[in-house]
Amino acid sequence: MEFRVLGPVAVVTEHGEPLPLGPAKRRSLLAVLVRCANAAVAVDRLTEALWHEKPPRHSRTVVQGHVSQLRSLLAAHGAAGYGVELRTHGAAYLLRVPETLVDSHRFEELLRLARAADAPREAVPLLREALALWQGPALSGTVHSPLLEHAANALEELRLTAVEELAAAHALLGEHATAAAVLGAEAVAHPLREPLIAALMRALGAAGRQADALDWFQRTRRLLADQLGVDPGAVLTDAYTALLRADPPPPAAVAVPATATVTAAAPDAHPVPVPVPTTTAAAGAVPCPQLLPRRPRAFTGRESELAALDRAAAAAPGAVALITGSAGVGKTALALHWAHQRGADFPDGRLFVDLHGYSTLPTRGASAVLREFLLALGLPAEQMPDSPEALGARYRELTAARRMLIVLDNAHASGQIRPLLPGGERCVTVVTSRDRLGGLVASDAARPVPLTALRTAQSTALLAAVLGRDAVAAEPEAATRLAALCDGLPLALRVAAARLATRPHQGLAAFARELSDEHRRLELLNVEDTGVGAALGLTVRQLPEPARRMFRRLGPHTGATLDTCTAAVLADCPPAEAAVALDQLAAAQLVVEAGPRGYVLHDLVRLYARSLTPGHDAEGLLRLLDHWLHTLLAASAAAEPGSEPCCPLPADARPAGVIRAFADRTSALAWYSAERDTLRGAVDAAAAAGLHDRAWRLVLLQWPLIVWQVRDGWLPLLEQGLACAERDGDPAAQSRARSLLGWVLAEEGRSEEALGHLERAPGLAARAGDRAGEAVARINLAVALTRRGTPERARELLVRGLALAEEAGRTETVTLAHQHLTQHLIAAGEPDEAARHAARGLALAAPPLSAPRRVVLRTLYGEALAATGRTAEALRQLDDAISEARAHAYEEGEIAARAVLAGLVRG
Repeated sequence: MEFRVLGPVAVVTEHGEPLPLGPAKRRSLLAVLVRCANAAVAVDRLTEALWHEKPPRHSRTVVQGHVSQLRSLLAAHGAAGYGVELRTHGAAYLLRVPETLVDSHRFEELLRLARAADAPREAVPLLREALALWQGPALSGTVHSPLLEHAANALEELRLTAVEELAAAHALLGEHATAAAVLGAEAVAHPLREPLIAALMRALGAAGRQADALDWFQRTRRLLADQLGVDPGAVLTDAYTALLRADPPPPAAVAVPATATVTAAAPDAHPVPVPVPTTTAAAGAVPCPQLLPRRPRAFTGRESELAALDRAAAAAPGAVALITGSAGVGKTALALHWAHQRGADFPDGRLFVDLHGYSTLPTRGASAVLREFLLALGLPAEQMPDSPEALGARYRELTAARRMLIVLDNAHASGQIRPLLPGGERCVTVVTSRDRLGGLVASDAARPVPLTALRTAQSTALLAAVLGRDAVAAEPEAATRLAALCDGLPLALRVAAARLATRPHQGLAAFARELSDEHRRLELLNVEDTGVGAALGLTVRQLPEPARRMFRRLGPHTGATLDTCTAAVLADCPPAEAAVALDQLAAAQLVVEAGPRGYVLHDLVRLYARSLTPGHDAEGLLRLLDHWLHTLLAASAAAEPGSEPCCPLPADARPAGVIRAFADRTSALAWYSAERDTLRGAVDAAAAAGLHDRAWRLVLLQWPLIVWQVRDGWLPLLEQGLACAERDGDPAAQSRARSLLGWVLAEEGRSEEALGHLERAPGLAARAGDRAGEAVARINLAVALTRRGTPERARELLVRGLALAEEAGRTETVTLAHQHLTQHLIAAGEPDEAARHAARGLALAAPPLSAPRRVVLRTLYGEALAATGRTAEALRQLDDAISEARAHAYEEGEIAARAVLAGLVRG
């Protein structure tokens, strides 16, 4: 088990599978606990991390719920066996975890070891291993808060320090071009970091690239003046002065010995020894074939993947490294960059072939490839064997004693690869494929090197490499937006850059606005014969029929996450069949596995799936929306046990298929939170399709999460729900929407706007004959008036609301009315009447009604009893409230009950 914060916050099993951590707030809480591993973290500090502004009233409950979910998740995956435990320490939590299981600790330990190394040659591999631990910006996927941003910035500062130290170690070894390559990408991402720019200038100067070094100084000087209004500091000006005084580098030698090599370095690469042809080579010398295509231009990032290739190549004799990833993610570029970078490791030659596994061209057969390789290895055409078996045997014979690199690009199946594996134990084979090629892993111990999307900094660095640094530096926010719209996919980024390069008068921000239109995005990410849609089409063409049929049905989906139940609804097939198809899509890198029965569907892939259904799949969308309605009803029943549905299903709703099961309130609220963006997309899709009767229901059925996270930006969604209810002409729906919208506005302190909605809600419900809805509307209006300081009407509203709820037979609403009447009467100085309402409410609030309601009623009952002088009974009620709150992890309720108890004891 491994805890990762150097990139997306994650917990990964020993098999490399990430655990489904859930929503951003839970990841954020875990991130704080991991960064403070083995130390208690106060609930107040966790709250500060999760909410940038004022936290909601029930923030402690939310925090405790996330902790409970994390405990269950860790326990279910055997965390105790690794020495991992999430414990409660009073009003704090402590994550006990061996430090070796935390990537940030390993990073810092490797950094310490590198600094203590006796020589730079010992420090370099330690620093490279440390930097390879990074998977993206630190603490990715967490909420925005000063505490977490400070922690992420501190880790990023450590990473940059490690980069600078790695470059310094290479410089001490005389590897100045390598030092410049290490610093170059970081300089693009951090153009105002003067020590880094100064180090890059020195490295470039020492590598003989004085003009480039001086160009960096001038560019940085302009940026400092334009953005900060300051001149370069001493560290930058000293580097500049040293460059001006330096002698020009000596010209390269013309004559070299027959066995010599010279170093060829590109700006983004390590030095690569390249064999120098001579005319004095002995006749009959063993050929040294070099079939690699040219080094990929503007290659950026991928440090961890390059390190993984290094490890895979050194893993075993005859090593096979398998680079896998989706279409356009840069598999070939990575393989070629590494192959050029490690040229000196393969003195006997480097072979390359595009197998056309995913191509409009016919797939390359093994016999044709073997003939090509044998010719390159010096076998005369007249000696070429006839049969495929003899060709393979001769190939293995000729590679048996050599140290060679074989790059087998764009493979479709393991069977394409096996005949092309060399015979030498000192040979290394690198395979690239969109498929996971599990058979090759099983039969030939291939070491997978999965390739995912570029991080934001790497994406913008790629744009800068194609468009020029100045263009990206001039519009950094637009560059970041472009990176997101391209899903961090190198192919998409290069096509976007190509379009911008051919439109010199269009800026990045304008193009980003164009790409924001989902209907045009794929079209814009296509130029001549290159494009995202074309690349994805080649993958889809190779899919088995069940997967291809499933993929074409994914277009209506409205979110980035997908489970087997939802996929089954979209494809109109049984869940077991959907699970098989999703596994095939995952093998082809079209969806990404994110836990048991869970997958991620990236935007560009989803848009391509949608494009395969002209006119879109209206029936599929309707099935999806009704599936969400059934699931929301199940979630609300689990989140608020005993509560009645706030609205019925549409009369023409599809019958429920297999939907997600919710074990308890915590799991239901966690699902609500995790699917919030997907549900918002479903509301938008329903409204756009004119399905307003579905749209407002999708909004209202999220009420359990809305009332528990009331200050979490719900207003736009609720306003959209109200608008759809009005378009649907349903007064009951309008009443419910105004009631909920008014409640949220009141909680946010916008009392006038709140009352504007709440005053209208009872009349709308009465017009619709919805007694339960009118009861809720009157209760919410009474609470808002009381909070505003005008409680005169509140009692009448609450009494009428109670009567309506009793007439409607809505037990949960009846208990809610008793609760608020109790509060009102206590405040009005009528404790005896308050106690009677609390007792009646408690009598009705037995399970399955939710424990939080009982805890609140018991607390109010105790307060009322104490005010009447019935101290012993009050103490019993308060003790019961505290016990039940603790049993159900309702921390806010426990705190409230203890506060009343403390006042009673003091009195």
